[in-house]
Amino acid sequence: MNLRTLHKIYAAVVFIVSFIVYWMTVQPSVSFWDCGEFIAASYYLQVPHPPGTPFFLVLGNIFAKIPFFENVGFKINLISVFSSALAVFFLYLVAVKLINNYKGKKPETIFEAVVTYTAAAIGALSLCFSDTFWFNSVEAEVYALS
Repeated sequence: MNLRTLHKIYAAVVFIVSFIVYWMTVQPSVSFWDCGEFIAASYYLQVPHPPGTPFFLVLGNIFAKIPFFENVGFKINLISVFSSALAVFFLYLVAVKLINNYKGKKPETIFEAVVTYTAAAIGALSLCFSDTFWFNSVEAEVYALS
């Protein structure tokens, strides 16, 4: 197997695992704190409390128009699901790069590649399953997108 293909497979698995976990645990509607304010402000393109997070609001308005789901709160909560899964994916890529820089070379054998990619995947999935990150990944808060 090509080492580049193996790297892509690991990256895809990290993204898919984190995305599925967050999708299965996403808030089905509105939470009891700022999430409701962000959902309403996104839906109507209003300005919530400062700093306002305009990019999140524009994305929220786009996600609110997804025709596949009924609940607007759920649709806007999906922003955090996608962005958090992407953050875990990018953490995996950064970890691989850091490990390769630390070693001073890219993996040359399958064994070296598996060790490097597995270590990076464990680090990325550790973030995925950490309490604070997971908590912000399943509701309409700006922290996951930030």
